[in-house]
Amino acid sequence: MCSVFTLKPCNVAIAAASTITEPSWKRKYASASSQVVTNVATIAPKNRSSLLLKQLGIPHTDLRVEEIVERQSSNKEFYSSGSSSFSTDHELSRKIKPELDGEFLDESYERCREICAEYAKTFYLVWCRRTDELVDGPNADYMMTNSTVLNRWEERLEDIFVGRAYDMYDAALTHTISQFPLDIKPFRDMIDGMRMDTWKSRYQNFEELYLYCYYVAGTVGLMSVPVMGISPTSSASAQTIYDAALYLGIGNQLTNILRDVGEDALRGRVYLPQDELAQFGLSDRDVMSGKVTDGWREFMKAQITRARSYFNLAEEGASHLDDASRWPVWTALLVYRSILDEIEENDYDNLNKRAYVGRGKKLLMLPIAYSRAQFRPPALLLS
Repeated sequence: MCSVFTLKPCNVAIAAASTITEPSWKRKYASASSQVVTNVATIAPKNRSSLLLKQLGIPHTDLRVEEIVERQSSNKEFYSSGSSSFSTDHELSRKIKPELDGEFLDESYERCREICAEYAKTFYLVWCRRTDELVDGPNADYMMTNSTVLNRWEERLEDIFVGRAYDMYDAALTHTISQFPLDIKPFRDMIDGMRMDTWKSRYQNFEELYLYCYYVAGTVGLMSVPVMGISPTSSASAQTIYDAALYLGIGNQLTNILRDVGEDALRGRVYLPQDELAQFGLSDRDVMSGKVTDGWREFMKAQITRARSYFNLAEEGASHLDDASRWPVWTALLVYRSILDEIEENDYDNLNKRAYVGRGKKLLMLPIAYSRAQFRPPALLLS
């Protein structure tokens, strides 16, 4: 159940087994979790942003999102021709221009396009797809018990950021990194999300779940903005636009989780806040039973309300992207949000049914997305 935004990645190297230690956000915000469901259902639109950050998410300072935005928003391109033994995110922003043959590079991008055509239903990043396959693919059982694989993948990622490609797919990413101000931290964070999936199958509260969503999906938004571009006419700050991209990733992943509850339960995984289940008199046993009760319906209503709140926040930034990027982003946003409508149409039975948006409905959303993409709000209000 990794990956969202419908983007995914892959890489390999050496290192001792690593685990994610309890971060400061968990200690600081665990006490707020008991009021999450009640608060999210009653948030007024104009106050939604601040309340989500205070009670339903993790502060950007803890996730170091501001550092990513600062490095990716720089107008300068830094290149290094010396040692490639970099260790910090800042040092890895000093990229080496790759020496790649033109025909080889063209074929590399064509291979990536083939993967997108085969797997993409909304939006896919090939590196993200390959990374996700490490823990969700055919060899997932082996990957789950062998942390060395992800450690090697992270080392390979560092090589990509200093101009060393292992294969044709890496070559395309290496070239992209040399053309856009991409920072390595969102990529590293995504790998941490894959690591989390190897040892964690329950989430005690939304703060824990939010961190997972950030790792596997919010990062996709952060790594996409430099490539999609910000409109030169936008009056919004880079931080607010990146915030909106992050929230779109969070909303997408929450939607994935709600759509796939039944399928994940068959794998012994419950990506739902345990304390919120308890508030509605529910537990893992109810999830595994496949029985849709009134309590389950009420619980799902609150979860859907939260997911929609993140999509609403994402809307405020989608039209500040570059002209060529707005329509596909709006389309992805509307299609993903409509999955929540389908869950409702299924009478909240996501235990036995997988909600999906049919081709006809998707086609009908294209002109709506195009119309919204033409609108340019004067400024964002996400501060």
